[in-house]
Amino acid sequence: MKTQTMKALTFKRYGKSPDIGFADLPRPTLKANELLVQVHAASVNPVDNMIMTGIFKPVLHFQLPATLGSDLAGVVIEVGSDVTRFKAGDAVFANIFDLGTGAIAEFAVVPESAAALKPANLDFVQAASIPMVGLTSWQALKERANLRAGQKVFIPAGSGGIGTFAIQLAKHLGAKVGTTTSTGNVELVRSLGADEVVDYKKQAFEQVLRGYDALLGTVKGDAIEKSIGVLKPGGVIVSLVGPLDAAFARARRLNFFLTFVFGLMSRKIMRLAKMQDITYSFLFAHPDGAQLAEIGKLLETERIQPVIDRVFPFDQAKEALDYLAQGRSKGKVVVKMK
Repeated sequence: MKTQTMKALTFKRYGKSPDIGFADLPRPTLKANELLVQVHAASVNPVDNMIMTGIFKPVLHFQLPATLGSDLAGVVIEVGSDVTRFKAGDAVFANIFDLGTGAIAEFAVVPESAAALKPANLDFVQAASIPMVGLTSWQALKERANLRAGQKVFIPAGSGGIGTFAIQLAKHLGAKVGTTTSTGNVELVRSLGADEVVDYKKQAFEQVLRGYDALLGTVKGDAIEKSIGVLKPGGVIVSLVGPLDAAFARARRLNFFLTFVFGLMSRKIMRLAKMQDITYSFLFAHPDGAQLAEIGKLLETERIQPVIDRVFPFDQAKEALDYLAQGRSKGKVVVKMK
C-alpha cells in the first residue's frame, strides 16, 4: 500500500539560514485521542520566526526538518478511537503550538483537547487567525493578570496580531485599555476600544501613561523595563517576549542549569519590578480547546471580531512569514490552503 503524502512548509535547521521550503511528507497517522484535520487556513505568528532562530531550542522540541505554524482551521477527516467530541466533517479551529507538529500543511494532527468547533459566522481564514492570539490574550489577561472590570491594562503595539485581539478582550472584561501605535493606526486601535492611545512616533509612552494595573509585554527590547513606571504598586507584568524566568523553567520541568540560566536572564527585570511592588512573569500560551470554545462564543456574538491584515496563498507561505517579520501588519497574517 502506497503511503499518502502531503505538502508542508518546513525548516531544516536553526540559525541564520533555516532553509525554509515545501516538502512532501507522509500524511500523519492518528493516535487514539487525535483528529486528522484537512487544513483550509493557517495563520502565522511572531513565535514562528523566533523558533527558527533557535532561541527556544532548549524549551521546544522539534524533529528537524519540522513543519512550521501552530494556528489552523479546517475540516476533520478522521478521528481516533477515543475521540468523543468531534466527528468527520466537523469544521474546527485549533492551536497546536508546542505539540511537536505544524499547521502550515495540507493535513495536521490535532489532539481532541486542543480543538474547538469553528464559530459558524467565521470563514476558515478568519477562524485560523484566532487561536494563538486568542489563547495568549485569555491566559495572560484572565488567568495570569486576573484582569477585572474597572482596572486599567497597558497593551503596547495595539495594531499587531496580539494587540488587536487583546484590546477587544480587555474591553469585554470591563477594563480600560492604553496602547501604543503609529499615526496611521490610531483610528484602528480606537475602533477596537482603546481608551488611551499614544502615537509612539510623537511621544514616549512612559511619559504619558500612569496608574495602570497590568501590562501585557508584547514589544522586545527595553519597553518592559520602561513600562514599570506606568504601573501602580501591586501591578502585574505578563510578558510574551521575555526575558524567560525561573518559574517558567520549573513549570516546564526543565533541568537545574536552564532554571538557573532563565533566572539570570530575568534577574534585572525582577529586581526593578520588586522595587516598585510589581509582579513579573513570562507566559507561553498553551493549547486549550475548552478556552478556545469560550473564545468562539465571543466571536459568534461579535463581542470580538477578527482583524486580518493580509492573506497569502499556500504556495507563498514563506512570503507570509517574511511579511510578518517586518513587524508592520495590522492584525493577523493568514495562509489560505484552498
